[in-house]
Amino acid sequence: MTSSRVGALIAAVVGGALLAGAPGSSAQDIGAADGPPRRVSSPGGVDLDTVTIPELQADRARGTLTSLTLTRAYLRRIETIDPKIHAVLHTDPLALRQAAASDARQRGGRLRGPLDGIPVLLKDNVGTRDLPTTAGSLALAGKPPAQDAVLVDRLRQAGAVILGKTNLSEWANFRAAKPTSGWSAVGGQTNNPYVLDRNPCGSSAGSAAALAASLSQVAIGTETDGSIVCPAGMNGVVGLKPSLGLVSQRGVVPISAEQDTAGPMARNVIDTALTLSVLTGNRVTGLTGVTGPKGRSGADAIPAQRTPQWDESAGRHGGLRGKRIGLWRLPSLGPEVDAVMTRTAMTLRAAGAEVVEVTPPYQDRLAALEFPALLSEFHRDIDAYLRTRQGPRDLAALIAFNRAHSQEQACFAGQELFEQALAAPPTTDPGYRAIRAELAELSRRSLDETLAAHHLDAIAAPTNPPAWTTDCARGDNDVIPSSTPAAVAGYPSLSVPAGAVGELPVGLLLMAGHHEDADLLSLGAAVERRLRAWRAPRYLPSVGALAP
Repeated sequence: MTSSRVGALIAAVVGGALLAGAPGSSAQDIGAADGPPRRVSSPGGVDLDTVTIPELQADRARGTLTSLTLTRAYLRRIETIDPKIHAVLHTDPLALRQAAASDARQRGGRLRGPLDGIPVLLKDNVGTRDLPTTAGSLALAGKPPAQDAVLVDRLRQAGAVILGKTNLSEWANFRAAKPTSGWSAVGGQTNNPYVLDRNPCGSSAGSAAALAASLSQVAIGTETDGSIVCPAGMNGVVGLKPSLGLVSQRGVVPISAEQDTAGPMARNVIDTALTLSVLTGNRVTGLTGVTGPKGRSGADAIPAQRTPQWDESAGRHGGLRGKRIGLWRLPSLGPEVDAVMTRTAMTLRAAGAEVVEVTPPYQDRLAALEFPALLSEFHRDIDAYLRTRQGPRDLAALIAFNRAHSQEQACFAGQELFEQALAAPPTTDPGYRAIRAELAELSRRSLDETLAAHHLDAIAAPTNPPAWTTDCARGDNDVIPSSTPAAVAGYPSLSVPAGAVGELPVGLLLMAGHHEDADLLSLGAAVERRLRAWRAPRYLPSVGALAP
């Protein structure tokens, strides 16, 4: 994605979001504790649930909010709410110092861009030189990596406040044949904030749950297949799996270089887009020509001499009229989810979109081939990564470590995927190469042929079923095929809130063609504004009438 494409994207997404207002209607201001949403007096009266980054920066520019105040508010929420959901592993002891430095830049007219002073949580497989990076495993719980991951370096250069690290499914859900998503030996079990005995999906469980609980403004997740978008859908937030290669993976604990990517997660599309611009190295230093619902302009947040001149009309484009969306229903996810898709299609049609039903081809073949390829790639990539860290030096040693440490077996003892990967053919094997080549071809054809045959702007599908009950003995109940085509093809996918089954959120997964991230985010913002499906969690202990 070029700098000009990122600029156009931000103008379009920001304009639409500010003109329409943020999604949702919660009233949970800075300083709010857990329990039902309630207003708490605070500087600026900021509603953490619904505020966007441009609105925060506009408040800072007007002198009604500081990064220090914002960061303290999120730290208080972590202290009071996280004991219910166990999403945050560590907070950064230097977070307030980072915020104070941003405020000094604000006073001096030297802000580095829209993420300057904005709190960010990182999934704990993203390398940080000053905080543990464990992938949820005790095997990596010693000394942190020597260097930050490239994406962390970019966040720091943009002035973001690294708030801390989030829990994840251990080894990003690539250890056991029947894992429990959101569990790790380091962090225990992350709970779904909507219903606490329900699962948050994985592997970016902590990042998504923390956002749902308004413990940070944005968060970083990672995905090989479904690990950003499924947690986003199940926790009622937004998650983008970018096109493969758009975000550097250097310094991130791997599964497969052929599919792995980090990506932004937030409570709204605009914050997701702004974070993507930083992660990709395209620094967006200002927003102009758009006005928010309270008269706030994104440009107000950034000194004028550092503000690119976006087209003023760009923010008013990007609606749904004339868009063609292919709906892949996936009835296997159940009648309640299908009803959410029916309501979604009706809403999009009422906004002027054309919605046609589609079924992308080759799905059974993709499901049969993906896992064998990932086993070979994991063995190659995890061996290379472990050689950079203290602890087990290769996969065989990691398997032995897990057998020797009972804490690694507290929820489930299995490490069948590790053992199968150890025995898998190397990535130099002709059989493996044939499998990966067929996967690449069929996954791309699956999306490209469907998009072309129906003249579509995007394909939409349910992101997730209602969250299942968390049960270590049973493991996950998560056959969710919608993420696979884009994950294997390396194409972008974006989950936005679509509705709920009872108390449990359901996401709409939007998929587009190769490197069409900008267009996908613009479409996602239009869908988000029309559906307005986000709502704050209530932290219910259980809902007995719901299906497991």
